[in-house]
Amino acid sequence: MSWTNGSACWSWSFDFHVLDWFSVEGATDPVAVVALLKELGASKKMTTIIDGESLMNDGVSVVVFQLFLKMVMGSTSDWSFIIKFLAQNSFGAVGIGVAFGIASVFWLRFVFNDIVVQITVTLSVSYFAYYTAQEWAEVSGILTVMTLGMFFAAFARTAFKGDSQQSLHHFWEMVAYIANTLVFILSGVIIAEGDFSSRKISYEGTSWGFLFLLYLHVQLSRCVMVGVLYPLLRRFGYGLDWKESIILTWSGLRGAVSLSLALSVKQSSGNSYISSETGTRFLFFTGGIVFLTLVVNGSTTQFLLHLLRMDTLTATKKRILEYTKFEMMNTAFKAFENLGDDEELGSADWHTVIGHIPSLKNLQGEQVNPHDGCEAGNVDPTNIMDIRIRFLNGVQAAYWEMLDDGRITKGTANVLMQSVDEALDLVSTESLCDWRGLKPCVHFPKYYKFLQSRIIPRKLVSYLIVERLESACYVSSAFLRAHRIARHQLHGFLGNSHIASIVINESELEGEEAKQFLEDVRHSFPQVLSVLRTRQVTHYVLDHLNGYIKNLEKVGLLQGKEVCHLHDAVQSDLKKLLRNPPLLKLPNANDLITTNPLLRPL
Repeated sequence: MSWTNGSACWSWSFDFHVLDWFSVEGATDPVAVVALLKELGASKKMTTIIDGESLMNDGVSVVVFQLFLKMVMGSTSDWSFIIKFLAQNSFGAVGIGVAFGIASVFWLRFVFNDIVVQITVTLSVSYFAYYTAQEWAEVSGILTVMTLGMFFAAFARTAFKGDSQQSLHHFWEMVAYIANTLVFILSGVIIAEGDFSSRKISYEGTSWGFLFLLYLHVQLSRCVMVGVLYPLLRRFGYGLDWKESIILTWSGLRGAVSLSLALSVKQSSGNSYISSETGTRFLFFTGGIVFLTLVVNGSTTQFLLHLLRMDTLTATKKRILEYTKFEMMNTAFKAFENLGDDEELGSADWHTVIGHIPSLKNLQGEQVNPHDGCEAGNVDPTNIMDIRIRFLNGVQAAYWEMLDDGRITKGTANVLMQSVDEALDLVSTESLCDWRGLKPCVHFPKYYKFLQSRIIPRKLVSYLIVERLESACYVSSAFLRAHRIARHQLHGFLGNSHIASIVINESELEGEEAKQFLEDVRHSFPQVLSVLRTRQVTHYVLDHLNGYIKNLEKVGLLQGKEVCHLHDAVQSDLKKLLRNPPLLKLPNANDLITTNPLLRPL
């Protein structure tokens, strides 16, 4: 590409430069987009769709960018090369990402309650996966890391629990923040050095005019694309209405990914294929587009949400909010009653305390039930959907708590979490259906009952089928317990309202098959339930001992070396429990002979 007196000399090579630039601008920034939507209070569905679209945009844009950059740098441009390049980058990157995902998940199984090691594993695996793909296999490192992340989300969701999960999220949020900041700072420094100091581009009026025209072109292109695909977006997947499509169009912010690609063009410039001035223009226009989308689109998205009335609370959520505020006042008054009188300092005045808590002002009044007025047979479907979502969120929270308490294994937790995610996608069209995703894992075959005959030794039968039954019993008992907890919470929050009764009845109906399965196991193979209960109680006792040691350290009765010694002993027992849990023992030969009526005479 060559430039003469500020005008472009169009040629075949210039077309590849243009295609390369549009591949750079096709990458939207998921970090900036999701942060903006969360801050503005957009719906979870909208945030998920835009986040996923941004991630896919990044992966595709990087691959296409690399393809056109190779063409600009003199590589062949025939169809066989293009197809081979795209297939190699796409399938090769996915394969490497899955391979590293399997290895890392297997590695994490041997890491026990060590958040530093867990964070190190995720960081090192991400780096080596990118390096292996980009430098050694010559495929897309971005697609590899994206595949690795999706694999973690699907299969390593429960590898991090409790404080470890929060620490991991905070670490990667900080890494993303630092990386984005460095990219923006580096881009700004290079643009200032290359453009403003040389006065060749930024001081040309045509360059600024082209920048605004390119910004308008980027917005128009995204609008046309969403408009063309709108019939499909409305009918498939989560489904988008016209308001959400407008937000999807306007929220295409550009950020660190586009700047990083532009920086790579700048670094590759200064040769016969890409001149230094071309690299500078690349970075100038990309930085300008990023700046305009962040300033114009980012600052006006809240106004657009308000204009489309997408930031307003529904009537259902308003009533729930008012009810919660009333309960906050009751909770505050109970806390005051517990701490209001002090043996040394005396009592405190309630009205004075409330005066120092601005968030509780103007909350005194009559209790408002969130769903008063919902008469039988005339319930708003939106209200039911809202309560189902809250109920399923409570079920999922109960699963996390049971995982932390050792009531379920990580594998069982993954299955249970997946069933809730699938049910959440269907709350608008169906009743509670999270048991549907668990049915394949919970089955009591008819031949199990045949095995109860006295011909086959009972202990041998129990040992042979114990693994299958253990997993199914874990799933069934956790499902029933989580639903029971969620029903109790929902009843405590909504009382005996009609809409709460609908969801509670749906939950009770969902649990019938799980109850029947556990009854069959209890009648036929009670040893299995006994082993599972032994594991749960042992884990609970060890957790309780851990808490007791921490409390003694907190109050100063135990000191460093003593705490370490006791803590290591308990952690060692807990690790042994998880890796070698209590099992049904294989019966010896004498037991087989004495319990079998055919062999007993021998």
